Formats: sequence, C-alpha cells, structure tokens
Amino acid sequence: MPPEVQEQVAARHPLKRMGTPQDVAHTALFLASDVAAWPTGLTIDVAGGRITR
Repeated sequence: MPPEVQEQVAARHPLKRMGTPQDVAHTALFLASDVAAWPTGLTIDVAGGRITR
C-alpha cells in the first residue's frame, strides 16, 4: 500500500495505526503459552478494535 493510503486507513482505525506482524505474533505467543491454558472456544480478533463483519 502506498504510504498515503496507509495513513488514510490508519486514520479510520480506533488505534490510529496499522497492525504489525508483531501484533499478531504477540497474540499467537499468548495462545501458545501456559497463561492461555484455561480459555476455550474463543474467537480472538487481532484487529486493534476494528471489526468488520
């Protein structure tokens, strides 16, 4: 995406920034850790608050 389009998309986002690979990686690490041993049957939207359905 050209930088000007990225800025437009980020401006409409609740967190005012684009997501990064690290954002997804942190969620994956959480789910793979012992900390996430108890939750089951969840849907985790790694979207920084912007959900479109």
